[in-house]
Amino acid sequence: MKLTLAICLAIITLTGCTKSSTGRSQLMMMSESELNKMGSASFEEMKTKEKISQSPEINRYVQCVANAITKNVPQSAHNGAWEVVVFDSEQVNAFALPGGKIGVYTGILKVTENQDQLGAIIGHEVGHVIEHHSNERLSSNQVSQMGLSIVSVVLESQNIESRNTVMAGLGLGVQYGVLMPYGRSHESEADIVGQDLMAKSGFDPKASIKLWQNMAKLSKAAPPEFMSTHPSNATRIKQLTAHLPKSTPIFKQAIAPKCLQPAI
Repeated sequence: MKLTLAICLAIITLTGCTKSSTGRSQLMMMSESELNKMGSASFEEMKTKEKISQSPEINRYVQCVANAITKNVPQSAHNGAWEVVVFDSEQVNAFALPGGKIGVYTGILKVTENQDQLGAIIGHEVGHVIEHHSNERLSSNQVSQMGLSIVSVVLESQNIESRNTVMAGLGLGVQYGVLMPYGRSHESEADIVGQDLMAKSGFDPKASIKLWQNMAKLSKAAPPEFMSTHPSNATRIKQLTAHLPKSTPIFKQAIAPKCLQPAI
């Protein structure tokens, strides 16, 4: 009975206390000011460890796309200027952090064929910030560890011989049954929020689909979806395609920016 109550407590807590813009339940235990400080500190550390691009053309291009995106970000996500840094690295990646920080690796510029596809990447990453996914991830990890600790104490108090086996099984259950699906829901939500954001910023939302088709060509040995924190490329493409009827009218009312793409 105690074991059941402990597991139920963890599950109930993880169902969330607030709602995202898409209607998904959210658990957020940290203050936004604390997250902003953490995001800014992490970004400053990265700037000391990673090589920063000195190309004026590349920096102007990325800044142009980022400016178009961030001017449409709600103030509830970040109220102020955004800092954008281009890292000179072959990594095919980009990110956005609480506190108004955006990092773009030059490697992603070889995958994005135009400003619309780069807008899709930056829109997606900023979508994580808009939906407070960092807060959720940190909060869910804390609650999961708390729940497992409670279960461990209960098992130990009852002198259950197979305690280690049970704990190992519960650990896998939390990982594959809660945390990974939780991460996949964040990615899918950022895809949809990002597609709307890029459309509002004047970038063709159809480019988000072409982007993930390009990314799929690079994913030669991706794990099965249930073992990953990210949806499969096929799932992302399907979801983004299904959302086009909503994002396309937004795009048709927007003014497209003119960001000059440099040779990479």
